Amino acid sequence: MARYATGKNSWGISDRSGFRYRLSDMKKEWTGLLVGKDEFELKHPQLEIRAKASDAQAVRDPRPDRTEPVVKVLLPFNPFKTNSGGSSPTVVTVTELGHGRSASDIVRFRDVEGFDGLSSSTIQAAAGYSIQSIVNTDKYTISVSASATSGSVAGGGGFASAGPVTVEN
Repeated sequence: MARYATGKNSWGISDRSGFRYRLSDMKKEWTGLLVGKDEFELKHPQLEIRAKASDAQAVRDPRPDRTEPVVKVLLPFNPFKTNSGGSSPTVVTVTELGHGRSASDIVRFRDVEGFDGLSSSTIQAAAGYSIQSIVNTDKYTISVSASATSGSVAGGGGFASAGPVTVEN
């Protein structure tokens, strides 16, 4: 069986510099090199392999049934058009792009300019109007309790808006 030198008689040569050190003063690096204690370098933390944490896939206690408050929607320029004139009530076609409303919904108009004999206060009734029928995804009709002068006239101005009877701030 082989015997190894110990104590003051044991010397080693550094793998990095070639200097001679007492074997008891030498350290083995993470690379496997045997070096003197003044040459020793720790392994940099960025070289350590870490387990990757996965991204969360679900939300704890979700609330999918939450509804957003209803707000007023800006209408396009001259969004109202009277169907006929001279008789009361007057059916008015309202253009509201992608309205998503259904028949019998209550809608209130704000900042409307008068047109075709209908005053702004008539169209901006505080109680709002019930939608009579849905024409398409961008238009619906309401019935106004006043008579239009000539009929088939577009109006309402450029700042009219549609929304619920009460607007939440």
